[in-house]
Amino acid sequence: MPWTPSASLLVPLAPWFERVKRAMPWRAADLGSPHPDPYAVLVSELMLQQTQVATVIPYFERWMARFPDARSLASADEQTTHKLWEGLGYYRRCRFLRAAATEIATKGWPADLEGLTALPGLGPYTAAAVGAIAFQWPTPALDGNAFRVLARLLLIEDDPKRRAPELREWLAPALAVHGPSRITQAIMELGATICMPQPRCDECPLFSACAAKQAGRAAEIPPVAKRTIVKEEDLWLVAVEAEGAFLLRLPSEKGLLAGLWRWPAIPEDRPPATGSRAAEERAEYQALDIQAWDGWTQVYTHRRERVSPLRLSIEKRFEAPPGMAWVEAADLPALPLGRRDGKLRGLLERPGAPPLALPPGLLQFLREPTAGSR
Repeated sequence: MPWTPSASLLVPLAPWFERVKRAMPWRAADLGSPHPDPYAVLVSELMLQQTQVATVIPYFERWMARFPDARSLASADEQTTHKLWEGLGYYRRCRFLRAAATEIATKGWPADLEGLTALPGLGPYTAAAVGAIAFQWPTPALDGNAFRVLARLLLIEDDPKRRAPELREWLAPALAVHGPSRITQAIMELGATICMPQPRCDECPLFSACAAKQAGRAAEIPPVAKRTIVKEEDLWLVAVEAEGAFLLRLPSEKGLLAGLWRWPAIPEDRPPATGSRAAEERAEYQALDIQAWDGWTQVYTHRRERVSPLRLSIEKRFEAPPGMAWVEAADLPALPLGRRDGKLRGLLERPGAPPLALPPGLLQFLREPTAGSR
């Protein structure tokens, strides 16, 4: 590696960080010593995966008030933890955090990076970040911000992730000399506030050492990754109410929404009824109490859903099909729901309006609930 040694190149970073670092509830006052609460570091790092600091802070504070240590989290039930995580997204992190806390409560903290990496939900980056920030191990943590900072600093023209082993080897001496926690968090801060996709080079403490800046190429490095094609979908989200209860889908064991309850959803691309069947549907719809609200677009990493929310009140409950259950209205606020489904729950607290359109096959869904729901 023909790069200037990291211990000398990154000298300006530590004093800059001491001056400008943002206040965060999980950040230790003394960055030169092991963190007084490694569990707080673990919680913050899992919450921060793919989520901005400003969003995480109130969730972190509520979480730590309810589950202040690994033992209290390990003894909690999944519905309680998912409810507290509600709205933060990427719910697998919640399950991973509880599973990791269970291992820590039972066996204690791992003694090395390999042990941290083996904990549920801790990949190479998160394990290295916890090692450096919580325990002062010189374990380089490379996330998107760090890769961007180092790619510009060292003028890496291709995808810096392909050179992760070399970058870890290069960075380790700086951590050992200047402090693992301090330098790890300083690089994170630099990438989040200065060395952003559109860099603010004049404010950077590494301005004079940055090879990409000196070459006039900071804005084009690293190369922009190709965007994943986003799937778009239109659907009806339906709250069916009968005899003081609502019909919902039970939480699944796997997948992005594992542990969460969901409303039945009906794709809008279902074929409409025709002829006598259409006339039958119109007549039966008139007998139902149906309310609607303005729809919205729910954005996920690889999917966009245009959601049309409905509430249907029917006289009697039918037998809940496999994978679904009737939930008493009084118990609805306590259920952990994802952001999309939580929004419909909130709409139920205010009156809707007569719908301008209705989903084809909705009455079939009421009679045969497994048809078309997901």
